[in-house]
Amino acid sequence: MTPQSKTEHLKISNADYHVKRLRVGVIFGGRSVEHEVSLVSAASVMNALDPKLYEVVPIGIAADGHWLSSGDALKLLKEKTSLEKIPEQILVPDPRKRALVGMNGASGMESKLDVIFPAVHGTYAEDGTLQGLLELANIPYVGAGVLGSAVGMDKIVQKQLLQHAKIPVAPMVWFFFDEYKQQQSKLIATMERSLKYPMFVKPAHSGSSVGISKAHNRTELEEAIAMASHYDWKILVERAVPDAREIECAVLGNDVPEASVLGEIIPSNEFYDYDAKYVDGKSNAVIPAKLSVATAKKIRALATEAFRVLDCSGMARVDFLVSKKTNKFYLNEINTLPGFTSISMYPKLWEATGLSYPKLLDKLIQLAVERHAQKSKLQTTYQPKNNWYR
Repeated sequence: MTPQSKTEHLKISNADYHVKRLRVGVIFGGRSVEHEVSLVSAASVMNALDPKLYEVVPIGIAADGHWLSSGDALKLLKEKTSLEKIPEQILVPDPRKRALVGMNGASGMESKLDVIFPAVHGTYAEDGTLQGLLELANIPYVGAGVLGSAVGMDKIVQKQLLQHAKIPVAPMVWFFFDEYKQQQSKLIATMERSLKYPMFVKPAHSGSSVGISKAHNRTELEEAIAMASHYDWKILVERAVPDAREIECAVLGNDVPEASVLGEIIPSNEFYDYDAKYVDGKSNAVIPAKLSVATAKKIRALATEAFRVLDCSGMARVDFLVSKKTNKFYLNEINTLPGFTSISMYPKLWEATGLSYPKLLDKLIQLAVERHAQKSKLQTTYQPKNNWYR
């Protein structure tokens, strides 16, 4: 079955929402180095949500953690406006409310929500912390749950689980930065012996390639580790895949996920760093990627397997590296809340597979509601045979 034909049952109709418009809280911003990327993702999502089906509730989180909800929230964060005098509305971990609740003089304000679309990336958002709040608040939300989000954000734990599942990843070494400061010579010798140059140095929990460097020698390796330590206390160092092609796959679903056609990124720099992704506008995407049918089939199968192994739901973009020399491929990273900007690969891959941007948003919201309904059927209380605890 081709990817195009597999999308037929993913499509949903307006009849699914004939009772009322869903109030969709779109969360953006956040305390993360990916704050600015989030603002662009959120703008794209809010503009594409069908006003006949949804009432959009913008929820901005400033870089200092200030929450605000208004039609101007996105504009205020983009312009870095002072928010001290603007009343806050926050989500509270009270399942009876399922709403934004006013704070700081806005105590009368309360805004009920049907579902949350987190258009946030990075720490305190994509790493399970926000998902934990949404679970406590008992509000359906798009994307992976607490465990899948946390594992997806930790590049080291993620790869250890993938290795256990026999999904190929590049050889790696990891360490805590405090450990490195005490045993620098020993750790560098270990990396040079087991990985060899060039190597990639990455903060374990950063996204959008922030803090990532490619080291070709010892001096660059030491500089790269020092830079990565500005963003994380836990550092990952990997062997560079020779002449690597960057192949991406979009996965969609809950218990039975499906994979899109594959795309290839042609980065404008030596690797797909932050500037190549968002700033210079010179990187190119080739969709579908020029791969053999057999290789593409294996990569798509591994993408959905990784999605299940890492306990993901809703969506994820799974990135692979394919060596031009050997044609071997390695899973590089899974991204549980991929970018939704106009140039983001996740929506572009689904569009090429036959699912338009607005319909993709419909499907993601449907999956969120379905997963929440599934969880709601589970028992959360237990009646012992006797009241031993009294």
